Amino acid sequence: MSNLTRIDPRSAAEGVKAGRYHLIDIREADEYAREHIPGAISLPLSGLEAADLRLEAGRTAVFHCKSGMRTQTHCGRLEARVDGPALILDGGIEGWKQAGLPVVG
Repeated sequence: MSNLTRIDPRSAAEGVKAGRYHLIDIREADEYAREHIPGAISLPLSGLEAADLRLEAGRTAVFHCKSGMRTQTHCGRLEARVDGPALILDGGIEGWKQAGLPVVG
């Protein structure tokens, strides 16, 4: 099993703003529809292997779920979906909100 490196929400937000990171939300579509991080790509875990995930070259994938548990549990599957580096958003969308960062919902 892989262990992806965690990144704190503020560092992730800075990387997204600078164009270095892609946020990828692995929660199910209904969860994403209720609330999500602006600019995050919806890639539900239930359809992960069938999805066509294309990231811009030179950008790091930052996977997240609600709290980080689902992402950590499936990090091997997630890492296998990208050709470059990948990270986990520490605390998921809940950690993002606790850091005072914006969500759409």
